[in-house]
Amino acid sequence: MSRETLKTLFHPFLTEVLPMPGKGKRYLFLGAEAGEARPAQFEADIDCIQSQRPQFLKLQSTGARVRPDIAGSDYDGALILAGRHRAENENFVAEAMHRVKPDGWVVIAGSKEDGIQSLRKRLHGLGLQPEHMPKFHGVAVWVKVPSDPQPIAEALSAREVLVEGLFHTAPGMFSHERIDEGSEMLASRLPTDFDGNAADFGAAWGYLSAMLAARAPRTASIDLFEADYAALEAAKQNMSEGYPAMLARFHWHDLVGEPVKSKFDLIMMNPPFHQGRAAEPGLGQAFIRTAAASLRPGGSLMLVANRGLPYEAVLAENFKSHGETCRNARFKLLWGKR
Repeated sequence: MSRETLKTLFHPFLTEVLPMPGKGKRYLFLGAEAGEARPAQFEADIDCIQSQRPQFLKLQSTGARVRPDIAGSDYDGALILAGRHRAENENFVAEAMHRVKPDGWVVIAGSKEDGIQSLRKRLHGLGLQPEHMPKFHGVAVWVKVPSDPQPIAEALSAREVLVEGLFHTAPGMFSHERIDEGSEMLASRLPTDFDGNAADFGAAWGYLSAMLAARAPRTASIDLFEADYAALEAAKQNMSEGYPAMLARFHWHDLVGEPVKSKFDLIMMNPPFHQGRAAEPGLGQAFIRTAAASLRPGGSLMLVANRGLPYEAVLAENFKSHGETCRNARFKLLWGKR
């Protein structure tokens, strides 16, 4: 079910505060989600951008025109669904400034938790004149693209981050500013004598894969599975620059909703446990079940998790043997054997 703010996004058009785009108009929709909020009178063609694989598949199933990366220009307007990452929201606005014609509308919707009010103040501080309207537990904000949008786009564009001088990341990716402590704990226990086929479930920008390549250079291959398209693109760059000799394959993949067709000798993972902002242990449990089905007989799973997450029962249900390697104040390192 879509967020309430999807309805908020279209409310200025429904109330005729903004003109309803007719046939022949083209709109860009950044952070797009599937839902029934689009009014029938909104007849413009919409190009949806959604880098998260589960939401991408939902949009695709509705017949929407959708792609994972931003492209195109000369749009008549843009729609933006704000998310929880401030820099990513600002980057969406920057992209809209680049791709929408001058005097076209950029309409943004989000909740207080999405930082919509601070984004409105940021746009005002850059010399724009944002208007706004609260509705459906969110706020819609809209601005016109100025005749020279370049200074505003440059001020809002997300900057690439280089973690420890080695790993390319960007705002919106998991742990984009530093190596996650849980992943670091798992990396320190990866085998040094492994020579089989490995998989990295929820690979993000490729840290665990890079660490396995460093610790066990005789690894035959590593398959990286990640639902965030941008993070997977960063992982491709990080692996090709840091470990060009390693055979690495990259899969933009929803590990909960799409089957894994290959079998592996080792699967490593730091599974996600949030759906939006809500803690959802079932997400990590689903990763564990998928891992069990994707291992060859005798294959091993290595995962790190927050200490309080209830993963032991699902390990017991799906593996011949399982246990805990170690723990600290925040994390525990678990294993399973098929």
